[in-house]
Parts: sequence; C-alpha cells; structure tokens
Amino acid sequence: MSDIITTKSKLQLISDQFLTESIVKNTYNNQNGYHISHKNVISDGDEKGKADNGSSIDIQVRNETLAKNSYSLNEGYNTLHPNAVSDGDEKGKGESGTIGGSIDIQVRNESLARNLYDVNGEYNVIHPNAISDGDEKGKGERSTIGGLTDINVRKENLSKNSYGSDSPYGVIHPNALSDGDEKGKGENPTIGSSIDIQVRNESLARNLYDTNGGYNTLHPNAVSDGDEKGKGESDSIGGLTDIKTRIDNVNRNPYGTNSEYNSVHPNAISDGDEKGKGESSTIGGLTDINTRTESVVRNIYNNNKTYPDFQ
Repeated sequence: MSDIITTKSKLQLISDQFLTESIVKNTYNNQNGYHISHKNVISDGDEKGKADNGSSIDIQVRNETLAKNSYSLNEGYNTLHPNAVSDGDEKGKGESGTIGGSIDIQVRNESLARNLYDVNGEYNVIHPNAISDGDEKGKGERSTIGGLTDINVRKENLSKNSYGSDSPYGVIHPNALSDGDEKGKGENPTIGSSIDIQVRNESLARNLYDTNGGYNTLHPNAVSDGDEKGKGESDSIGGLTDIKTRIDNVNRNPYGTNSEYNSVHPNAISDGDEKGKGESSTIGGLTDINTRTESVVRNIYNNNKTYPDFQ
C-alpha cells in the first residue's frame, strides 16, 4: 500500500507558521510555566512581579508617600493624637478642655463677649429681659403682658372700646337686643335692627297671606277652581290655562274613553290601510303590504321553489 500524501492549503501553512512563531516568542512553556511562585509573578524589585508588594514603581511610590506621611505605625492618628485634640493650634479640634481649632476658639470667644447672657445671667422665664416690666424686651406675663409698645396699643384699644368689665357685651346688652335702634338684632320681642324691622313690615304689607289667611292646600289660591292661581286638585287640576289646553288636546285626540287605542283597535290592526300594522290576516300598513308583494314577485325563490334547490 502506497503512503498517503497530505497536501496542506496555503491558509493552513500560514496558520502553522504563525503558531510556531508565537510559541518561540512565549517565555513560558511546560518546563517553565507561569504560576503564583514564578519570579515574574513575585514582587522582587523588578517591574514584572506585583504580588504582595507590587512592582518596582509601586514600591517606590509607596515609599515616597510613607515618607511624606507624618503618622506612622509607632505614632498613628487617633483621638488622643496632638493633631486631633483641641490644644490651641489649627489642627486639633477634638474636645480637650475646649473644642475646635484656634480659629474656632477665637470666633467663639468673640461671640461670647458680645452675648448679654452668660452662666451668671442666663436668659430664662424669670430674666428681666423676658418679663413684661414696661420695657420693649420683656413680654412674659408679670403684672401685665407684652413689651412697652404692646401695652400702649392695648390701652388705646381698651379706651376706644365701649364695652368694659362693668358693661360687657352679651345677649342681654342693650346693643345686642332688638329694641328699635340699628345696633341690637337679638329677639326682644321682635328680631333685627330698625332697618330689618322696617323692611319686614313693608314685605308683610305686600303679602296676600297672613296669620288669618295663611297659604295652604285648602286656600282658594291653591285649589284648581277655574282661575289662574290655584292648581291643586279639586273638581279639576291646574290653572285656567292648564284646563283650556287639556280640553283642546282631548278634543283633537281621536281616541277617547269610548274608543281607546289598543291591540284590537281598527287603527292598530293590519287591514289594508296605512294606520294599522298589527297582525290580522296580514302584517303591516298598505305601503308595507305593497312593497312586500313587489319583492315576492321579483324573488325567484318561493314556496314552490325554496332556496337552496338541489333538485
């Protein structure tokens, strides 16, 4: 048997060449594979290995940063560090006798110097500047309430008020009772002011109905008795115009009590005229019957030849 000769295509030859060149350039192979303990993985001062400590550049940058840091493992930054405690410099702000940096302390001292109230004279409900004693500051209740302006305004208002402790306004005050003047409106023995009473008297004078002839269902102006006013049921219902209109409508109506419209009325039954459409010997009015007859004549299907006809 002759050997089988395999001929590779041009694309396969290019692929094999590329694979060979890549393997040659690869510094890692089966005998020297890349892994966590390889020298190019371990941080040993060169630029390749970065494990644990980093590359040479990482180590250099870290050393420079640590050199600039004023805090170290032996003197770490914490709440007790001089740069954390408020001791008069600008760095420390934590509480230690005082609180804040030097600028904070200076601003606080200036603010306290301007404050009228301190530990020896704190502001509270019994402080002179809180109590109403005739000046503008205190407004709290003492013998009076409010500052000086409040007191003066209240006195002016009270002097203009016609109702005082000796004559307070109430339901029995003359200015509350209806006694013929314009002020009082409360019932006594009438109700309303003088204008209210005058208007009410004028309205009552124009009113046709009073206590002796009140309007009700039996009043002549409420009962239907042939005039325009009364509409309530008596012998009839409605005013004069209502009665005339109803009589006129009834006269025009061809259906009355003696010949009421119903299912057996000639005008309801289909008997060859236009009015009746109900089923008798046929159905519909005259026009309906004629139209149906014409349609049946034109229809090629009838009782003798129904649709569909498969015969």
